[in-house]
Amino acid sequence: MFPAAAGNRLPGMREFLVSALVLLCCLPVAAAQDGTEGWKTIKDSKSVCQISVPPEWAPLGENNGAAVLHDPSTGIAVVTSQPGQEFKPFTPAFLKSMGVPKDKVFENDATRIFYQDKTSQGPDDPNAFSSSVPMKAGTCSCHVVVTPSVAAETAKKIVLSLSAANGKT
Repeated sequence: MFPAAAGNRLPGMREFLVSALVLLCCLPVAAAQDGTEGWKTIKDSKSVCQISVPPEWAPLGENNGAAVLHDPSTGIAVVTSQPGQEFKPFTPAFLKSMGVPKDKVFENDATRIFYQDKTSQGPDDPNAFSSSVPMKAGTCSCHVVVTPSVAAETAKKIVLSLSAANGKT
């Protein structure tokens, strides 16, 4: 299409532009793939740890590290920080003492602990999920309790959003 004349940079430029356009088109898709676009950030009382909750959830009070869906009996998410508490994976003996079945432990490694600590047995019986991650000189933790009317995947996304605030890992 374009003559390969000396100094003609259009073929190279075209490859660059095509690559850039493909990358730019994929970025918004990648950002929205986790389904948390538009979610609110909730920080613990010290603003050291944080979680994200769906837009229909509301903070419970000011700066206390909790959010609710409708009321605490429908759904509640709490984020806390434990300065000075060394982060380490749970031992099998500890998980057994807590009564958490192996198939309800989703992650248990040096970067995250994530498990379901309560499984609903009926329409008014809640599901509960917990997670912990390391932070600088301590541990961030999250606990989410929801009735079966709230999708378990939503609760899991909240728990998996747990991180140290402002990159304090």
